[in-house]
Amino acid sequence: MTTGGKLRSSKQRDRILELLRATDEHPTAAWIYDQLKAEFPRLSLGNVYRNLHILVEQGAIEKIEGGSTFDRYEAVGTPHCHLVCESCDAIVDLELPMSAVEELTERLNENGPYRATRARLEFYGLCESCVAEEQD
Repeated sequence: MTTGGKLRSSKQRDRILELLRATDEHPTAAWIYDQLKAEFPRLSLGNVYRNLHILVEQGAIEKIEGGSTFDRYEAVGTPHCHLVCESCDAIVDLELPMSAVEELTERLNENGPYRATRARLEFYGLCESCVAEEQD
């Protein structure tokens, strides 16, 4: 698996990363598996989870905790916040200024015995589609 302390390249891992970079969705491991199983007949869901774990450790993707099989993944891009829909479970990238999150991080670091290195802000409520359905 490793040579000289470095992880060998993997076609499956490369395709998982490519797939995550190509979508605005925040897919589960099962969705990724479904997308790639025809291309990689010997692929298992376990392989997908192992590769996702490696990609998270490498900093190439982020895991959005949802509890085991409900964890979602996204390629690392520009910092942003999420809205998690409590009705349909969609995760939406929000176009909000990150200055407020940065200010909170600075305050934490200045006012306590802490050293925050990063932050993630998630809002919970209803996505645009669920709000529209509720109003109909």
